[in-house]
Amino acid sequence: MAAIPRTRRATPPTWRRFWPSPMAWTARAPGWSDGVPTATPPAARGQEFPAISGGWWGWISPTGVSPGTRFAAGRWRSSAGFRGSGGGFPAIEAVNISSNGFTGPHPAFPGAPNLSILDITNNAFSGGINVTALCSSPVKVLRFSANAFSGDFPAGFGQCKLLNDLFLDGNGLTGSLPKDLYTMPELKRLSLQENKLSGSLDEDLGNLSVLNQIDLSYNMFKGNIPDVFGKLRSLEFLNLAANKLNGTLPLSLSSCSMLRMVSLRNNSLSGEITIDCRLLPRLNTFDAGTNKLSGAIPPGLASCTELRTLNLARNKLQGGLPDSFKNLSSLSYLSLTGNGFTNLSSALQVLQHLPNLTSLMLTNNFHDGETMSMDGIEGFKTMQVLVLANCALLGTIPPWLQHLKSLNVLDISWNNLNGKIPPWLGNLDNLFYIDLSNNSFSGELPESFTQMKSLISSNSSSGQASTGDLPLFVKKNSISTGVGLQYNQVASFPSSLILANNLLVGPILPAFGRLVKLHVLDLGFNNFSGPIPDELSNMSSLEILDLAHNNLSGRIPQSLTKLNFLSKFDVSFNNLSGDVPTGGQFSTFTDDAFVGNPALRVFRKGSSNNDSNVQVVAFEAHHDSDSAFGLLNVGAGFTFGLWTIWNILLFASSWRAAYFRMVDSFCDRLYVITMVNLNRLRRKWEYKDRP
Repeated sequence: MAAIPRTRRATPPTWRRFWPSPMAWTARAPGWSDGVPTATPPAARGQEFPAISGGWWGWISPTGVSPGTRFAAGRWRSSAGFRGSGGGFPAIEAVNISSNGFTGPHPAFPGAPNLSILDITNNAFSGGINVTALCSSPVKVLRFSANAFSGDFPAGFGQCKLLNDLFLDGNGLTGSLPKDLYTMPELKRLSLQENKLSGSLDEDLGNLSVLNQIDLSYNMFKGNIPDVFGKLRSLEFLNLAANKLNGTLPLSLSSCSMLRMVSLRNNSLSGEITIDCRLLPRLNTFDAGTNKLSGAIPPGLASCTELRTLNLARNKLQGGLPDSFKNLSSLSYLSLTGNGFTNLSSALQVLQHLPNLTSLMLTNNFHDGETMSMDGIEGFKTMQVLVLANCALLGTIPPWLQHLKSLNVLDISWNNLNGKIPPWLGNLDNLFYIDLSNNSFSGELPESFTQMKSLISSNSSSGQASTGDLPLFVKKNSISTGVGLQYNQVASFPSSLILANNLLVGPILPAFGRLVKLHVLDLGFNNFSGPIPDELSNMSSLEILDLAHNNLSGRIPQSLTKLNFLSKFDVSFNNLSGDVPTGGQFSTFTDDAFVGNPALRVFRKGSSNNDSNVQVVAFEAHHDSDSAFGLLNVGAGFTFGLWTIWNILLFASSWRAAYFRMVDSFCDRLYVITMVNLNRLRRKWEYKDRP
């Protein structure tokens, strides 16, 4: 069977990083693949050798080794099929042939009766899994991750009575889990993530009494989570994210006193949060985002004093933040996005006491039109990411933000904030991502925005806040394709100044050209005037430049063609004139980027290669006189029609009754259509930001 093309996982699952790989030795045995040497180098016989990257160091005679020998393939790349040796290897205890590009069926090594570790991770082995052959030896570790295995999940692993680790993640296995999977008394680590497994989780899961880590994420399991965790007293890592699980949180989860990580993200779990942190002293990650959990945050959650990551985003939680949250002194990441929390001022007063908080996402809460606290906030000294988008906030930008010297990312978009943008905002040395869009800020841009150190020099330090596979931020960019972009660490954010949809005035400052590290500049839908500065061509890293819907005039500088990374450019609906620049990235921009500029022209070559075959496209705008004439005609027609209907209704009672029935029906339909479209728009923007 041909290998299935697949994308390799860049990093292992979060919990996989907590134990080392058992393989450290590299050598090869004869008969495993084409190209193996036919003679044994004298120095290699009976020894273990590290591999030389890109070739062979040697191979070891199957009869001349001592017990405990480990065989492993190094970095030899091969598209040939891997053939397991038919000879005997009685002394081999461990084999590692990971990351070699081998194809075909997996090797089983039936001639190695003492084999305990087999690692074939990150190859292109395909087909089914021969469980019978694998369990013919006292195997303890099977690492088959990131291959191309397919078909139903194989039965028979119950034969592997000594198996400690079973890794089949990152394949294409389907079907439900067989009963005998739950009969392995020594199983400690089970990783089946990123397959296509389905069905429900069996209560026999509780039979795996020594289970330490289980990862079933990114499959299609459904039904309730079995309430059997009281039997799994050694469990440290539980990852059931991205399935179709429903029901409530199992109460017995609090019986696992060794728990360190719980991820239930992206399911359909409902009910209240029933985790009793008084019984979970080691818990450092609890992720239940994107479910249907309701009620208030239980005060007892703050008893998890080791908690570093808490994600409750996109649920149906309500109320305020418990005052007991002050006790979460280790908390670094907190996302409460997309709930129904109230009293932002109280929440900030509580959270400012957390000395290690680096990432705070509160988007889409506090919809009662609250004002951000203007004083009394003295904490957040370690804050790197602060997101308060779409919270219906009123007032101005609070002055306490200027003391957040570690801040890298600030998003307070989609609120009702007003006033001028304070100059000190541009003086935060580490700030490189600012989104103030969709507010009512007025006045001119402060000069300090052209002097931001993090956007001028590459030597400025950016934060290293990271949460593994947890999204720090998931953003649907209004000026890009609309595709959600997930940022898992601060360094992955594109440096951006997003100030669109405000009431800003004045010129576009030529000194913006200093910001050579800026990737996104969005000034659209404001009232900026004057020319487009030629100095913008010095912004060598710029990828998106949006100046649409302003009052800009003059020509588009030809020098902007030097911006080699520019992929999105929009100057539509301004008062620009002259010719659109040619060359560079401008050859890739569509006419939509220039419409609404009556005096602007673009030269486009025709279908032939003849230089004389050139089309001139002018971007005409609607004239006021035409619009006025059209409105006059509409008004006259409306008046005549209204007069005719009034006379009919006045003198014909049957027509009058029919008319009002029609009006009632029309109003009902209009109401339904209006509400459907409003809800559609609300959903479109509700999750614009998904931290």
